[in-house]
Amino acid sequence: MDPTLAAIVCVVGMLFLMMMGTPVIYALGFTAFVVALLAFGPYSLEKIGWTTFNTLYNINWTPLPIFVLMACLIAETRIGEDIYNAARKWLSRIPGGLIVTSIWGEAAMAAAIGTSTATILAVGKVAEPEFERYGYDKGLAMGGLCCGGVLGPLIPPSAGMIIYGVLSETSIGHLFMAGMVPGILLALMLGGVAVFMCWRNPKLGPSVGGVSWGERISSLKKVWPIFVVMLSILGSIYFGIASPTEAAGVGCVVVLIIGVVVFRLRWTGLRRALLEAAKINGMILFMMIGAWLFSYVIGSSGVVRTVTGFVTESSLSPWLIIIAINVMLLILGCFIDAITIMLLTVPIFVPVIDALGFNPVWFGVLYVVNMQIGLITPPMGLELFMMRTAFNIPVDKLLRGVLPFLIVLFIFLAILIAFPEISLWLPEMMRTR
Repeated sequence: MDPTLAAIVCVVGMLFLMMMGTPVIYALGFTAFVVALLAFGPYSLEKIGWTTFNTLYNINWTPLPIFVLMACLIAETRIGEDIYNAARKWLSRIPGGLIVTSIWGEAAMAAAIGTSTATILAVGKVAEPEFERYGYDKGLAMGGLCCGGVLGPLIPPSAGMIIYGVLSETSIGHLFMAGMVPGILLALMLGGVAVFMCWRNPKLGPSVGGVSWGERISSLKKVWPIFVVMLSILGSIYFGIASPTEAAGVGCVVVLIIGVVVFRLRWTGLRRALLEAAKINGMILFMMIGAWLFSYVIGSSGVVRTVTGFVTESSLSPWLIIIAINVMLLILGCFIDAITIMLLTVPIFVPVIDALGFNPVWFGVLYVVNMQIGLITPPMGLELFMMRTAFNIPVDKLLRGVLPFLIVLFIFLAILIAFPEISLWLPEMMRTR
């Protein structure tokens, strides 16, 4: 079988199996296995075995399972609840203050968890009763909570950044630092939308009422664990004390100590965290293996060289190509989950970015934001369905609440494209130290 034809058959086969409801892991792996065997013969079996071994034992992936374990440990504590309660007291007088509290709470949790779904659930289980208690419009409130999930993989540590860094051979430490300033900016922008909407129509989100300064100050006593975790991870990376892998281990140990000493985490909770981490990591690793096999078939066809050559030899503006790539990623994100898209497209797009002279760290931030916007965009909108299931809210109502925040997310993406310095300032500071 001709390699180009093999690549076409592989793509069509994968899409067909996914449309038939086959899990992504099997759609990727089975299609790649069959096509590779037909196109390249028995040698492909050796390649498949080597790829599987290399994927599972690649030390560059080490931070990912450790950060996943850390997120699962945090989920067994009251860290998310304490952060939310403190933010609620400080923002009690602001219209839409509970929505802003949820978004900023997600920003704080993102600095410890690093995934959107876990961040949304950690804050949402505390926020939902408060929304109902104070008569907030559930669509707008949950829409803000859903879009705030973008902060999960943007503010480090980030599973998405780790996957992108390994696939593109980009410094994970620099990627972590590159997400900090954009993450803070996005938290402020999303919070501003909530305040504006509720200021125009107070029925959407009335202010909670006055809280004494004594209560506000007292609430800060319970948020120190998250800052200790943030400092142990980001501080050790920024000052060059530890690599991302070592920082992940340090953060995990710090969370475990805090959980046991402060939150009385015991064997039952620890066992739940270990089992959940094992399930998530197993799913991610099997998906990586399938994607690597798929990429092997696609790469053997010369698609990457063809695409890179076409782009570099064309007279199109490099910025126009960046915009086209972002639009393509947004469209893919409406139908396929983020990890799969990254595993399939990063090996294709990063050589193009390098050939055009763009910074791969900056592109990594764009990539992560793109993937998360796709998760809340119809028709698939995987996180929309997760929100519907977890919080029992109709999708049409959730979509109306998501819309104003989604518009701001697109504006934010445009700002990152227009001003790369927002993403590159902290990484450049690391280089000049």
